[in-house]
Amino acid sequence: MSERSSDPGRGESALQAMRAVTADICSVAPLGAPEEFQVSSVTAATGNGLLVESVSTALEYDRTPAHIARGGIDHFQITLCLRGGMHFTSGRREAVLGRGDVCLIDMAQPNRTVLSGGADGGATTRLVSIIVPRSVMAPRLAHPDSATASLLPGGGRAAQLLGSQLSALRDGPSPESRAAVEAMADIVAGAVGSAAEVDGAVDRADRHLVLAMIKRHIEAHLDTEPLTAEDLCRRFQMSRAGLYRLFEAEGGLARHVQEQRLNLALRRLAAPASRNRRLIDLALDLRFSGDSTFVRAFRRRFGLTPGEVRGLAEAWLRDTGAQPGPGDVLRHVGRG
Repeated sequence: MSERSSDPGRGESALQAMRAVTADICSVAPLGAPEEFQVSSVTAATGNGLLVESVSTALEYDRTPAHIARGGIDHFQITLCLRGGMHFTSGRREAVLGRGDVCLIDMAQPNRTVLSGGADGGATTRLVSIIVPRSVMAPRLAHPDSATASLLPGGGRAAQLLGSQLSALRDGPSPESRAAVEAMADIVAGAVGSAAEVDGAVDRADRHLVLAMIKRHIEAHLDTEPLTAEDLCRRFQMSRAGLYRLFEAEGGLARHVQEQRLNLALRRLAAPASRNRRLIDLALDLRFSGDSTFVRAFRRRFGLTPGEVRGLAEAWLRDTGAQPGPGDVLRHVGRG
């Protein structure tokens, strides 16, 4: 994933630099003293979209018909407010965003955006957006020409799913990025009015993003939470049957959780920092009942014991002088 950062600094010189960069897209006007102006952004291509994260002091963007005519941008933008506030207007349509709110914006229509600090007294607004081609978003919408400024409140399920997925895309590239962007477009369409022929896709997208959100939670808490069906159902407010259906293709919830814990064990065993750590401690940290249960499960998954992995990792470090990764250890086994 290619990434580009823009941090023109502060003050009037930064304002002039930003105006030069955005001249064909919009006009920019600070709402405070020019010498206090500040803005920074990061852009990254992801799947079939462009991810943009920005932080700025209070300012106004004005996208006029002239900008639209010369800019050649015919895209939709899905924007999540992470901090501060945003007031978006396009014709008679408007949306006011606070933290957690999501808005759909048609970039092919004239609009005005005002960014301000939040109710918490913060001086900046932080936004993260995914910009997708019209060919991705418009066919999913029942009324694409009147969908701009559609607001998805932060407390709603759609905004929570989209916020979770945008946060995941911010973390870096993924083989599933394209599918994630498509699923996000389906979720937005389902929330603001989808075309009849994509109603089934909305349901599939909902399942896709919920499953991705649960998987991220599992990966982040492999050694801190039990991750039982009861715990996950309570956290994600879903039935046990619904949770089990989500994980059918993974071989079941319990199998998925155990496989992720074993993958984490492999990464830890390959790291030099774990050289003197007892296997029983690693097993208990990863919620196995004991070291013998852990060793059996580990051997079934990787074809060798935790002790053998540790020995191979130490040999790799001696031979190459480089810290091995899990892939290095498993490739070494394949050559053996």
